Amino acid sequence: MRIGVVVHGPNIIDSGYALKLINLLYDYGEVSARLGGTMGRTAVIDASLENTINIRKKLVPSDSLKIFHDDGVDVIFLLNYGKSNVTGQVFGYKVYNHYLNKIDNNSIPVIQIERPGEEDGSIICWNNGLDLAMELSKRLNLDIVSPEEIYNNHIKQDNIPDNHTHRIVHGVSPGENIMVNSVVIGKTDSDKLVLIAKDNHIVDIIGGTLKAHGLEKLGEVDIESAIIKTGLLRKAKVTPRILDKNENDEEFKVAFLDHAGEDVYKFRNCDVVVTVGDDTTLISSDILYRFDIPIVGITDGDLDKVVEDGFKAKNSIIFEVESGFDDVCGQAIERELFDGNHVNSGFSDIRQVEEKIVEIINTINCKYKINYIN
Repeated sequence: MRIGVVVHGPNIIDSGYALKLINLLYDYGEVSARLGGTMGRTAVIDASLENTINIRKKLVPSDSLKIFHDDGVDVIFLLNYGKSNVTGQVFGYKVYNHYLNKIDNNSIPVIQIERPGEEDGSIICWNNGLDLAMELSKRLNLDIVSPEEIYNNHIKQDNIPDNHTHRIVHGVSPGENIMVNSVVIGKTDSDKLVLIAKDNHIVDIIGGTLKAHGLEKLGEVDIESAIIKTGLLRKAKVTPRILDKNENDEEFKVAFLDHAGEDVYKFRNCDVVVTVGDDTTLISSDILYRFDIPIVGITDGDLDKVVEDGFKAKNSIIFEVESGFDDVCGQAIERELFDGNHVNSGFSDIRQVEEKIVEIINTINCKYKINYIN
């Protein structure tokens, strides 16, 4: 039997269960595993599993499922470790339904293993393959939950307002950051959260407080397909694994990243990455630390904690500008140094980048201080 495994998120990897389950599935046939999502990449690297779990492409989970579908495997597993049984099951429901919209036939069984090792862990048989799911439920001591139970308990909603769309976010706790497509747009103040949108813009919230600056950065959004996360992106205390850097003797490459920290992997062969925004700088520097790549961060002290620990490579430089000026400075830097491109090869070292950014910020006439990471 050919088995495809989609691994989602850092928690299933950090817990050790991703590898345990992959090894268990070898009892049933030939196993191939790939990542679905982005934040699990650093966990795969730290666990030295990149030869076991394919992380070469940035894919949403439903696209990873589709790859195995198109390869004609016999069964597909989705491995996840949500914050709660509710968040994990609702996550699976949304992924599975996105996947259905991308395929022509649905003959391959899709089985989700959710929160293995927890008392509320479960196995969800999304279409068929119940016999295999039942066997695994006994081996793993996990209950089987039906798609109908998940829909009736967590998805079904009535009284949707006219000309508005809404999205219920399950399993939240008070005081958590709300991230929509990698942008922090608010904070929860309840264990129930509903985002409300009109004309592709989030306009209201139930169970939290919106952050105007975050909504501005987010702009238009399809609330139904958006990637929404709350709390920390990665909770585990880890020891980062530093990979050998691909040295480029021919040219010094400087990349630009503006409010999209999770896209940073495409710059792993650059020498320096300029990042704009507190959270983007935090996420990006933590990832790039694994590749020994310093950053030049443009921040304004408006930080929403999204990872437990943030690492920064040696020689990184952090500009802290006046509140509200990180975007203004970032736009000027992008215009002056990158001219619509993501990478500039016109520098010889990070000090030249720093000097040019100092010149640009001085023309904006805002106060700033520089912090050096030694």
